[in-house]
Amino acid sequence: MITLNHYLALGGMLFCIGLYGALAKKNAIAILMGIELMLNAVNINLVAFNHYLEPSKVVGQVFAIFVIVVAAAEVAVGLALVLNIYRRRLESNVDDFNWLKW
Repeated sequence: MITLNHYLALGGMLFCIGLYGALAKKNAIAILMGIELMLNAVNINLVAFNHYLEPSKVVGQVFAIFVIVVAAAEVAVGLALVLNIYRRRLESNVDDFNWLKW
């Protein structure tokens, strides 16, 4: 039988993989993918907590849908920025993004 601990372990593993992807990668697209994995781990935890602690209410699902909408907006803006930078510099290495340094 699958319990809440199983879902929390899955969410924790996904979050750690996403955190590693966001911190260790040099490519901007890979960093965005790592952030998406972290947000999906949060969604798994929200829905699991809602299912096991208060199954009659849909608060966890509503928050998960809100996180999905915010993640879609974040990816749209982030991808537009990455594509614009790639067109100007022909690379997407985040170590070379130093335009705001003095």
